[in-house]
Amino acid sequence: MPHPNQRNLERRAAIVDAVRRFFRSGGYLEVETPLRLPAALPEAHIEFITAEGWVLQPSPEICMKRLLAAGCERIFQISKCFRKAERGRRHLPEMTLIEWYAAGASYNDLMRDCEALVRSIAGELGSDRTLTYQGLAIDLSLPWERLSVAEAFSRFAPVPVAEALAQGRFDEWMGLAIEPHLGRQRPTFLVDYPAEHASLARLKPGDPRVAERFELYIGGLELCNGFSELNEPREQRRRFEAEQERQRAAGKTVTPLPERFLAALADLPACAGNALGLDRLAMLFCDAAAIDAVVAFVPEAL
Repeated sequence: MPHPNQRNLERRAAIVDAVRRFFRSGGYLEVETPLRLPAALPEAHIEFITAEGWVLQPSPEICMKRLLAAGCERIFQISKCFRKAERGRRHLPEMTLIEWYAAGASYNDLMRDCEALVRSIAGELGSDRTLTYQGLAIDLSLPWERLSVAEAFSRFAPVPVAEALAQGRFDEWMGLAIEPHLGRQRPTFLVDYPAEHASLARLKPGDPRVAERFELYIGGLELCNGFSELNEPREQRRRFEAEQERQRAAGKTVTPLPERFLAALADLPACAGNALGLDRLAMLFCDAAAIDAVVAFVPEAL
């Protein structure tokens, strides 16, 4: 009997081929970095999967930035990543990310990369300028919408962003009130996150209340998380220590600080990076409501 997802798996393979052609034609070097690490970048909302005292990478970011600091200027990777207890209609504990970094770039440049990448894949798959996803006809013509987080809260949430932060309900309102409305007619970049949610992004020059961070939504589906990279070691250490405290308070695994990564930040050029979910990209182009439909095996089948 054929695999129930065979047609989607064939389409997924075509997407992977298209991704590699896109980046290679843009002068990016494809790299491979280790999956198992002695330390990971502290992120309070991510639970690590341990492996003999080390951790399986939640993303290839830690090693890819070290390559950038060592002189690799434009790199990409299609990599397996692991996050404990992430299982749902759009989540798997073992997922695949497309991650890329460019020296001398900003988050604006990477948003343009996203536009070009998705449109290139659509062209190769015959979707042309319109993509149909779960009954929505999404116009891929440029320009794509750029919507600030503050404006999104003003438009869709019952409280402004400052109040959501003060209540500790920012993520709740994002998931329930805002994300379902994004990218329904054309793709939407949600940009300029509050500094409290800067992650590894640099703060915006001239407005330190927000960070140069973006996420892309198409058909209500979040596809990526990118930003202009922070390259100041002391500020990054401060953020990591704050994240570790949140991890401890939540009872999550806390690994040692990635000291070699922090040391490499002193040599990290001005740059930007982005992590885009390949599984969700496949969902989009296969018109699949659930991530289970675009992978060969789910954990429950092993």
